[in-house]
Amino acid sequence: MFKKVSTVFILGFYTVFCSAQQVRPSKSSEIYRELKTLKHIPKVLYLAAHPDDENTGLLSWLINDQNVETGYLSLTRGDGGQNLLGTEQGAALGLIRTHELLEARKLDGAQQFFTRAIDFGFSKNTTDTFKQWDENSIIADVVWVIRTFRPDVIICRFPPTAAAGHGQHAASAVVAEKAFKLAGEKSAFPNQLKYVNAWQPKRVLWNTFRFGGVNTTAENQLKVTVGQYDAQLGMGYGELAGLSRSLHKSQGAGTQSVAGIRTEYFAHVTGEPAKATLFDGVVKTWTEKGNTDIDQSLDQIISAFNFNEPDLSLPALLALRKKVMALKKADLKKDKLKSLDNIILSCAGFMGEVVTNQAEAVAGDHYNFRLNLISRAANPVVLDNVKWLSQSESFSRKLSKDSLITIQHDLQIPADAALTEPYWLAKSPTNAATFSVPNDTLIGLPEAESPLNVLLSLRIGSENFQVKLPLSFKKLDPVRGDVVEALRIVPALELKFTQPLYLVKENEDLHLSLNVKVNSNRPYNNGHLNLTYNGERLGGTNISSLNGKETTIEYVIPKTKLAAIHSSRLPLEANFVADGVTYNKKQVLIQYPHLPSLQYFAPATVTVMKGDIQAKVKKVGYIEGAGDFIPEFLRIAGVQVDVLKDEDFYGKLDESGGNGNQNKLSQYDAIVLGVRANNTEKKLGRWMPFLWSYVKAGGNLVMQYNTNQDTTVDQLGMYNFSITNKRVTEENAAVTFLNPNHKLLNFPNKITADDFKGWVQERGAYFPAQWDAAYEPLFEMHDTEEEPLQGSTLYAKYGKGNFIYTPLAFFRQLPAGNVGAARLFFNFLSAQKN
Repeated sequence: MFKKVSTVFILGFYTVFCSAQQVRPSKSSEIYRELKTLKHIPKVLYLAAHPDDENTGLLSWLINDQNVETGYLSLTRGDGGQNLLGTEQGAALGLIRTHELLEARKLDGAQQFFTRAIDFGFSKNTTDTFKQWDENSIIADVVWVIRTFRPDVIICRFPPTAAAGHGQHAASAVVAEKAFKLAGEKSAFPNQLKYVNAWQPKRVLWNTFRFGGVNTTAENQLKVTVGQYDAQLGMGYGELAGLSRSLHKSQGAGTQSVAGIRTEYFAHVTGEPAKATLFDGVVKTWTEKGNTDIDQSLDQIISAFNFNEPDLSLPALLALRKKVMALKKADLKKDKLKSLDNIILSCAGFMGEVVTNQAEAVAGDHYNFRLNLISRAANPVVLDNVKWLSQSESFSRKLSKDSLITIQHDLQIPADAALTEPYWLAKSPTNAATFSVPNDTLIGLPEAESPLNVLLSLRIGSENFQVKLPLSFKKLDPVRGDVVEALRIVPALELKFTQPLYLVKENEDLHLSLNVKVNSNRPYNNGHLNLTYNGERLGGTNISSLNGKETTIEYVIPKTKLAAIHSSRLPLEANFVADGVTYNKKQVLIQYPHLPSLQYFAPATVTVMKGDIQAKVKKVGYIEGAGDFIPEFLRIAGVQVDVLKDEDFYGKLDESGGNGNQNKLSQYDAIVLGVRANNTEKKLGRWMPFLWSYVKAGGNLVMQYNTNQDTTVDQLGMYNFSITNKRVTEENAAVTFLNPNHKLLNFPNKITADDFKGWVQERGAYFPAQWDAAYEPLFEMHDTEEEPLQGSTLYAKYGKGNFIYTPLAFFRQLPAGNVGAARLFFNFLSAQKN
């Protein structure tokens, strides 16, 4: 761990790093809070397993009431969770959840950290978790975050026991305690000490809780009162916490903003016990550090701070900066100087941005950029120099108060500029549970700093500052107004199959289509497209020229070549060779209104499902739940899919005001309820009587999994069953067929044990535990050393039709291209055709 990297220090300057695309001044109330935080020395690190595990109410109180720097370390990025917004899973979902956390941090003010651990899905205990995660690697990452952030107090959200409710939750407590004991030992992970010093926090506490029927709080635990009203925020900390947590939109984590105080409880884990406060025995002030003059200066600045004219504080802040620059303790100096410089620039009302009107750029191409600068301070900010990537330009120009200056400049993107993508996705994972990173010093960071920056040399008074402005894209959106995002570096050529998945039966040719997108202005002639499977070339075609920005290429792989491949799941890869350069990347672009545009690149692959997949349905109605891929999968398989809305149940009003075509459900061979439809579709309660009538008259209703919280309908089936949290997390768990002769296992596909091979992440979740005698369970399965479960699929006849409740994870298996899961799902859809 920790490869050697070269680091350049600019003496006499401090570089302000900003993950945002602009440097903008904070509001006066925020500057005032930052000043009070600058006065306080302690730091707190909150630690848990996933995005949305953090106690946002406590974070908000620590930052805004106690004025201490606070970070949240989430071991994972939430890759294994579920998605209520769309069809993204795995790495794409982890990227979404990373940025939802960053949006939450913008509200509550905490810093965000991660380890390299991949969220591989639900696990039941720490033993199962550490079978996937390399415990020592995760501990090393946590030690690194402790040594870089240097918290005095670590607070765990969960205990290391079953009370945590999730193996990854419990594992977060295990690694926290072990990392605490190692972070101060120079013999532990010594390669880290090339970049950071050993650091020993004072203690580890467990923030005990009441969740559902579990109460881990006790009156003999340390207690603090949170949730107080903050006049500068205009709300209490519980209200701020609700806003922050509600930004986890992919998880449906909308949270009530609760006014009023409440008590938080803390149990001692290790280190020096706390008796009265979280910070017992912790150095809290500059005076305790031996820097009384800094304490006194800050007291005077805070006392004299003018909310209407924050620039009046600049002379005192610049004098304070000289004192901080003279500090001998490098770590403290680095931290506090960063905060102080941000405060100074905010008091100066400084805004800077470097923008172009194109969202994407190609390495080696030229683009026009605008450098926009403004200062709102009477005390002038002087622009001394601009470094345009590699070219410097001297100015010595004063920024007049409230006068925007714009400097145009043509920039060539460096030929070796890396593609814009998250650093943890730039390389293939070390294994299924650990990300690989290109530079170990990036570990812990939510995202890497932009490598493409314009560097400003500024002067305020006699103090020099360097400010990095990332190259950005700016547009005027008719709904959102100004939108400023990172400039995205893309390949000169991108490849993408026109379908996310292909199905081909035995003894059939495979018809593929592929889009080649040209991002550069350079011409591309005499290219060659290659298609490979496991490195073996299956075919290709010459392309004399690429006309326009996007070209669709059709190709057929003959059945004779497919017959030689003895696999039901074929990952095909495409590459395009032009002018001696091989292009083999596809862009994954994620765009949601609450997030910036997110991009990463993957190999230009597509999964082909090859096998005997029989489907006897032609037309299916679908009630959407949380985002899932199944409607698209069914369309790829040649099934007509109609997403059902109110009018499909009630009919449209005719010209006379009456209902015409009142019920159209009988036209469907099957109706499917999407995953968690009972948790997300608020109209389901009034649709259910129509669905039962449809089944009774001879219809076929297939319902996928729902949770037992936030439900729309109390009773999902026409006969009762109760949903629990029981699940089978081992994707290869043995499956017993309780009635091998059941029609759902024999028509139109004969289901065998082979159809349960190659599943991903899990068998299923939220299995019913009790059900009416009218239901027949089809399977029995269980995780290692656990009781057998029979609730993975329940079947019942109702009138002339069929009802199937199946919490099997089809929403994961079908996008993964699992043929056996597809065969079983089509059997469920075809129940009424038998």
